[in-house]
Amino acid sequence: MRLLLLWVLCTGLRFASSMVDQPNIQSLMDNVVVVRVPYAHGSMVEVPMTCGDPYQHRDVFWKKNEEELTPALQGNQITVLVKEMKAGNYSCHLRSSGEYLNHTLVLVQLDPDNRTVILEERSPEEGYIHCSAMNYKGSFGCTWRKTQHRSHAAVLLVKASRYQDEISCVVNADGSGVRCQDVSCPYKEEKHLIHLTVYMHSYSRLEAYTKSFYLRDIVRPEQLPNLHISSGQVFSWDYPDTWEKPRTFFGLHFQVKVVHSGQTCNSDNFILKNHTEDTKYDVNVKSKKYVFCVRAQDKYALGPWSHWSQCLVNKNNVNCQHL
Repeated sequence: MRLLLLWVLCTGLRFASSMVDQPNIQSLMDNVVVVRVPYAHGSMVEVPMTCGDPYQHRDVFWKKNEEELTPALQGNQITVLVKEMKAGNYSCHLRSSGEYLNHTLVLVQLDPDNRTVILEERSPEEGYIHCSAMNYKGSFGCTWRKTQHRSHAAVLLVKASRYQDEISCVVNADGSGVRCQDVSCPYKEEKHLIHLTVYMHSYSRLEAYTKSFYLRDIVRPEQLPNLHISSGQVFSWDYPDTWEKPRTFFGLHFQVKVVHSGQTCNSDNFILKNHTEDTKYDVNVKSKKYVFCVRAQDKYALGPWSHWSQCLVNKNNVNCQHL
């Protein structure tokens, strides 16, 4: 009988302990703790936290998301049970006055697959983050789009680095992107990738989005300035002011295209398409109504093309513009 009772007790203890997942808890930054679980439904994790050493002998109580807990949690060190995605911001206060002392933001991340619902995937090739630079001086920007149902989500943290060097980044005011500056020599050969991680949170859910690239792969020249037509049907343009010098070393080549009037520069129904390294092109077509298009690309790195610049030609009337 005693053996049976002991077996029942042991089985019950094992069952109870299995209800609480093995903790995978990491500190992401000051006052932010991440609970990583393999699935959201049914997960339970015990998270220890402390108000802080200075308050070891003070009479403190805790709130969750600015509301007092029931039953109350008291003391400098506590343990909370995080069920599924129901984490939050835990703050500790003096019992006598209610004065705020410290806080710990607890977020939940699905791991290892980091299932994503916050950002839209731009394409399978590009992923969730688009990065671009207009030259090789080390400044680059990255943007993203939040899904319709997670428009309230916010950027928690951005980390960028190349090899052992950190890269400083500033999040845009509207939270839709980031501007970064790699201060290493912009003209040396790139041997190491830039690694970018963007941590987004929606309520208590945390998602990490990563992207790795060489600067040369994201450099997109600005649109070509001073596009105009001169004698006959000769179109001319300049290098962008932001492009590197000397141009003998940082060369561009250009794609020119002539499409039918009313068509866009991206149309596959073109009259003429060609490449040149000159900053002018003589259009020899019979039509008097057409669209002349030109764009630029680093001729050595073969990175992204610039956006099109175009001229709308209607006999003797020519209107040049950026797209």
